[in-house]
Amino acid sequence: MPDAVDAVDPPPPRRKPKPARREIGGRPMKPSTLMMGYGYDPALSEGSLKAPIFLTSTFAFENAAAGKRHFEGITGLREGGAEGLVYSRFNGPNQEILEDRLAVWDGAEDALTFSSGMTAICILMMAYCGQNDVIVHSGPLYAATEGFVAKVLSRFGITYLDFPAGATRAELDAVLAKARAQAEAQGGKVAMIYLESPGNPTNALVDIEAVSDARDAAFPPAQVAAGGSTQECPIAIDNTFLGPLWQRPLEHGADIVAYSLTKYVGGHSDLVAGSIAGAKRWMDPVRALRNTMGGIVDPNTAWMLLRSLETVELRMQRAGENAAKVCAFLQGHPKVEGLGYLGLISDPRQQDIHDRHCLGAGSTFSLFIKGGEAECFAFLDNLTIAKLAVSLGGTETLASHPASMTHLSVPQARKDMLGITDNLVRISVGIEDADDLIADFAQALEHV
Repeated sequence: MPDAVDAVDPPPPRRKPKPARREIGGRPMKPSTLMMGYGYDPALSEGSLKAPIFLTSTFAFENAAAGKRHFEGITGLREGGAEGLVYSRFNGPNQEILEDRLAVWDGAEDALTFSSGMTAICILMMAYCGQNDVIVHSGPLYAATEGFVAKVLSRFGITYLDFPAGATRAELDAVLAKARAQAEAQGGKVAMIYLESPGNPTNALVDIEAVSDARDAAFPPAQVAAGGSTQECPIAIDNTFLGPLWQRPLEHGADIVAYSLTKYVGGHSDLVAGSIAGAKRWMDPVRALRNTMGGIVDPNTAWMLLRSLETVELRMQRAGENAAKVCAFLQGHPKVEGLGYLGLISDPRQQDIHDRHCLGAGSTFSLFIKGGEAECFAFLDNLTIAKLAVSLGGTETLASHPASMTHLSVPQARKDMLGITDNLVRISVGIEDADDLIADFAQALEHV
């Protein structure tokens, strides 16, 4: 039965659809073109132009011998693995097509999808972290991610060290040396370096290249860990704020890129999902654990994401253009203290990181209003087009107050250190008319 598959076994290979072309006339096709059909063969679905929604929990074998052969491959009794679909906790046609297309955007060998961004992050960390290990992460992180590391993984003796988003190479070398010593003292290893860039909600950037160089110096590829195995320390990054259009972390030294697909990729505020992507060797341990735990995105949500991927470039471009216009207006407003917008960076270190890593400024930013919580609440309560809601990356403009909402559970001292102040409002600009949005922000600021 499917439940007998052990998570420690190599995960079963994916179903192999008809190979899809990725170039034409010797020219590689762009992701926006591949989103229209890559990974899907209409001949497998009665000629349907679009992939149907495959609502099934299990898949039929051609005959008993085929079923035996499949499970011999899965369990390792026969070399060569197994192809084909067997059970929807492992994968299904909609999910496989979606994973193919997500991998295209990041230039990754493989991708995995999950029922939420936090499911993706939690299973990723659990796949790589063992008892008494250490995680090194940047700050700030999404509050739920930071909470999972500090409050859940800590139950298993897993500890962490963090560093500010803009850390220099010297600072990174120091924190990795400290992490290595901490891991040795605990009897574990440095299991992962986890980044979030831009950080939520401040938009602070991490120098991925510097992190990669520091990791390689601290943990050379040939280093052998206790027990004789080669110790590897993957770099994973939450790329939700800028990906997949405005930042490609795998090209700058990251090994694994993670997303809340709920945001820009889904882009319509009507679904919840997550993903990771990277080389197959990094994906296989996570796939194996996902096979056991579940948490794969459901077929209907996968189908909706396939729809959304067809327009993600258009939506993100329009939202980015709108954000540039809105921030140009807000920059000179007398009731605005400052902006955490990647198109208007004042810090030279952050600008250098942006110039090397980013392909755009995005459309989510921090607005610092003169005053504090009361002034922010007055602004939020008087918005008419923009909606007061958490999340980001949708077609509509959203605004929230992180200090009293998404990051309320973060201790005050840490909020102060990370710059999550009472006068910070997070704005995610949508695809409405930019002049209408400016008019909305202008009238709301009159009430401050």
